[in-house]
Amino acid sequence: MGCTPGPCNWRCAGLSDKRADMLSVLIETLNHEEGMARTLGSLIHAVVEGAIRDVVICDQGSTDQTHYVAEHAGCHFLAKGGIAAGITAARGDWLLFVEPGARLIDGWIDDVRAHVQRSTMPARLSRWRGDRLPFLARMFSSNRPLEQGLIIPKRQAAALAKNADTGEAIARGLAMKTLAAEISPARRASPDR
Repeated sequence: MGCTPGPCNWRCAGLSDKRADMLSVLIETLNHEEGMARTLGSLIHAVVEGAIRDVVICDQGSTDQTHYVAEHAGCHFLAKGGIAAGITAARGDWLLFVEPGARLIDGWIDDVRAHVQRSTMPARLSRWRGDRLPFLARMFSSNRPLEQGLIIPKRQAAALAKNADTGEAIARGLAMKTLAAEISPARRASPDR
């Protein structure tokens, strides 16, 4: 009997042995259709490599075309329920929270896979070398909690979500390891228009 191609046919794609270290990506958004498209574009290679199991978009009331971007990319779009619903909908045992507009830099997959296979501690990515701020600017600027992403076990995220209504609230104050894998953070003056 032949295999039927499709996103859920893991045995056919040769991914059955890798499912345990596949990530679910969570993106919270409010009118960030362009930024979200950039972020999703940077995840394509990881989907092909079998590193990403699913992408969940947690919308916070967007009035732009965010839902069309999510639907066309094959993401699970949640218009209600917030981050707790997104965590529940995610199918991976590990979650990767990213801001819309952030881009993961090539080569991040191996470092993140190694981390999830041998650790239970949350982690964040390193800021991309080509995007680093000057020293004084780094010293006097405040970082957003999800600026460098968040890689966290689903079970821990679900427990933290009981007292947090956003991904930023989950990440705030969390002790994290910084991985060598790089991310170019989203520019956040205001939402895309």
